[in-house]
Formats: sequence, C-alpha cells, structure tokens
Amino acid sequence: MDNYAQKLGIKTWADADRPREKLILQGRRALTDAELIAILIGSGNKTETAVDLSKRILAYYQNDLAKLAKLGIKELSKFKGIGMAKALGIVAALELGRRRKEKESDKLLPKITSSTDAHVIFRTELADLAHEEFWILLLNKANRVLAKQRISAGGQAMTVVDPKLIFKIALEQNAASIILGHNHPSGNLNASTADIHITKKLVEAGKLLELPVLDHIILTDHSFISMADEGLIKTSL
Repeated sequence: MDNYAQKLGIKTWADADRPREKLILQGRRALTDAELIAILIGSGNKTETAVDLSKRILAYYQNDLAKLAKLGIKELSKFKGIGMAKALGIVAALELGRRRKEKESDKLLPKITSSTDAHVIFRTELADLAHEEFWILLLNKANRVLAKQRISAGGQAMTVVDPKLIFKIALEQNAASIILGHNHPSGNLNASTADIHITKKLVEAGKLLELPVLDHIILTDHSFISMADEGLIKTSL
C-alpha cells in the first residue's frame, strides 16, 4: 500500500504541499531546497516523488548546496530518475545562482586600479606598527579584492616570508593575482636588497603557477612606494 501511495506521486498531495502550487501560494522562500530542486526536475522515478528524489540527492551531499553546485551532468545522471534533461536543468539553475552571487560580491569588493588603491588597504593593517609585518592582497580576475592575509610578523628590521605559504593561500582562495605589502617601521622608504630579492623570487614563482604577483607595496607611517611603479619589478598592474 505504501508503495502504491508513493507511485501516485505529488499530484495526490494537497495543493499547499505540492512544490509548484506551494511556490504560487506561499512564495519561493517557503520552499525547502528539496522542493525547489523538485520543481527543476519536474518528476521523480517509479518509486520516488520528485521531492523524495531531490531529498536523496541532497542527503548524498550532506545537504550542502555548495557541493551540489560543483557537480556536472555525468555525476547527477548517476541518480535513478535523473536523465540528461533533468541534470542540465539543475546545473543551469545552480550556475545562474553562482553568477548572481559573483556579481553581487563584486559590487562589495574594492577594486584595485593603481598602487594607491592597494596602499590604502594595506595601511589599515600596517599603520603605526613598531614591527614589520608582511601581508598579501588576493584579487579576482576583475582585480577586486577577495581577501587580505597576514603572512608573517617580525622585528623592526625584517620579517621572514615563506613563498610556499603565500601561493598555498592564494590557490585555496582561487585568487587570480596577488599584491604584496609590508611596512618599514624605521621610516626608510627604500626597498632593501632583501625586499627586491624576495619580490623577484615571488614574481617568477607566480609566472610558473600562472598566478601573477602584480606589485609590492612598502609603507612607512607617512608614505609608500610601489616596486612596480618604481620599475624594480615588471608586472601588469
């Protein structure tokens, strides 16, 4: 009897419980993730309603929409009741959601168009420090800041920089490029031999990883220099 009832499907449900009718009557925010996916796929299989099938797919990925959004047509088609057309619908809908989120995020992220823009962001972290700190800005393809991260802190004269750590963080954040920044508590704006050496090393490593290092900003309490602007390194910012 239970199997028979299940095979009758969503059409036997009360209007307020059917995903499409529920959306019309109560609005999209009233629907669960499974109900929204059920609308996308339209129907289930011989033993599951569209909602039950959607719940099973979500449960397989720990109800994590971020994991679901990474799936391709092939992975989705492995579920009984999900053919090419239904898989395409899910992938397309999640991609639209990703693009919307990306565009909204871009509006909130500061854009780097010059060394001055980068300097302003670094200064919020490095101003008035009595010791050296090394930071990075991680940018997306539109040169908008995805994140800023302190890499190391040291004494008055120097701080240790680990290239592997910098690129590990950048890759984890899916950054498209990097800007380096550190302060000189002494007030000396000149880039030291060590500053130039580590910067060139990071620039070359970035080329190999196709993760360009665009600039290295050095700050004092009252001013800053850009190693790219000064011609000390060749970059594309």
